Amino acid sequence: KSKQGLDYVSTFIVHIKKIQSKNKKGYFLEHNEAKYTERRERVYTCMRIPKELEKLMIFGFFLCADAFLYIFTLLPLRVLLALLRLFTLPCCGFSGSRLLQPAQVCDMLKGLILVLCFSMMHYVDYSMMYHLIRGQSVIKLYIIYNMLEVADRLISSFGQDILDALYWTATEPKERKRDSIGVIPHFVMAVSYVFIHSILIMVQASTLNVAFNSHNKSLLTIMMSNNFVEIKGSVFKKFEKNNLFQMSNSDIKERFTSYVLLLIVCLRNMEQFSWNPDHLWALLPDVFMVVASEVVVDVIKHAFITKFNDIPADVYSEYRASLAFDLVSSRQTNAYTDYSDSVARRMGFIPLPLAVLLIRVVMSSVKVQGALSYTCVFLFYLGLVTLKVLNSIVLLGKSCVYVKRANMEDKLFEKPSTSSSSSTKSPSKTDPSRCAKPPGKGAILHSSLTVGPQPETELPEPSLSNEGEPIEASELKHKPPKNDLLEIDRFTICGNRID
Repeated sequence: KSKQGLDYVSTFIVHIKKIQSKNKKGYFLEHNEAKYTERRERVYTCMRIPKELEKLMIFGFFLCADAFLYIFTLLPLRVLLALLRLFTLPCCGFSGSRLLQPAQVCDMLKGLILVLCFSMMHYVDYSMMYHLIRGQSVIKLYIIYNMLEVADRLISSFGQDILDALYWTATEPKERKRDSIGVIPHFVMAVSYVFIHSILIMVQASTLNVAFNSHNKSLLTIMMSNNFVEIKGSVFKKFEKNNLFQMSNSDIKERFTSYVLLLIVCLRNMEQFSWNPDHLWALLPDVFMVVASEVVVDVIKHAFITKFNDIPADVYSEYRASLAFDLVSSRQTNAYTDYSDSVARRMGFIPLPLAVLLIRVVMSSVKVQGALSYTCVFLFYLGLVTLKVLNSIVLLGKSCVYVKRANMEDKLFEKPSTSSSSSTKSPSKTDPSRCAKPPGKGAILHSSLTVGPQPETELPEPSLSNEGEPIEASELKHKPPKNDLLEIDRFTICGNRID
């Protein structure tokens, strides 16, 4: 028996040796080195996405904060200076073709819209709206919240066009032939838009407040899970670089808006509990959950989008440089748009409705009585002005660094091109990336960021076709696709969709 067992063992060993001889070559991963190197780079890209994305998000957050603080700090001062110029004009004598500069006219319009909408918001009862929403079922509130998000995007896309049309109609040169309906109808449309958008954001804040104050937190959980549903609708689509830029801008705007809504919710809750600090500590875990869910969803969404579409992580540096270019170009002497308007156009963030709602909530939550209270308000205003100035200085320095790294200094000296279509509709829509560089100017970005005035050049008249119509009118029907990031706004169609 032992001999038979040894025979079986020896036979088994022989078979093993035969199998090894047949598969003597085995397999080596270096035979397909390119494939496995690409897989490894994808892993490294996914690992870099959180860091690069958060750099863009933080930079974009402070850009939105700068435009938002402008409404509360510098805009009142600019309106006062414009009024002072308007009232002292008869004493000083009239010189020039304009009573006010175009920038001063726009500031006056913004201030007037802000005051009128704030006065109209006093007739809206926040408490009644809160209790009306609280009486609805959870599923109905979830549907309402989703509808509000869609409505916010739609009204934002139309609202910025309304404001741009108002600014251009009010500042259009008189010697040109006007084809507008007038400043007053545009102003009425702008006031109506800001008021409706403010009501929309108030309903969003009330729904979020109901979710925070619900006993079982079921509505808050459902609203947070809605962010994860967004991953399903995004990661399995084909994305180009421009589409990802739009999505990144949208995420920046949504994150900043959610932070302001959380601030409004905290203010309303603290008022109901007589500003008891213990209740604030009870709210902080829910606030942290909402913020953490936003960050996690954005990281996962962008990581898989870049993975599936072979987009490198360095693209976020290009996005950051494009946003920085808007800030630097708005500080030039030949700037053709205000910075807050460029942020609204690029990210879809319009600060006026959100500012109206925040002022309404703060005025109803904080009671100011006595000289000491007014002194505290004045000191708080000075603190906001200081914060705005410091934020602007830091952002401007960082933006110059990003523009230099991206080698975009040449575009800073290019003047925006004008055409028959853009001159009659909205000059702020013109893109500096399509313009010709003025001759004789060097591409030097000074460290002090004071760019000298550019020489004015005569703009060529649009050529006419045989029928007497501008050629540009026929070209509007078939616009070439926009490849430059500087031409991509929040609601520009890239490819076949808007992200």
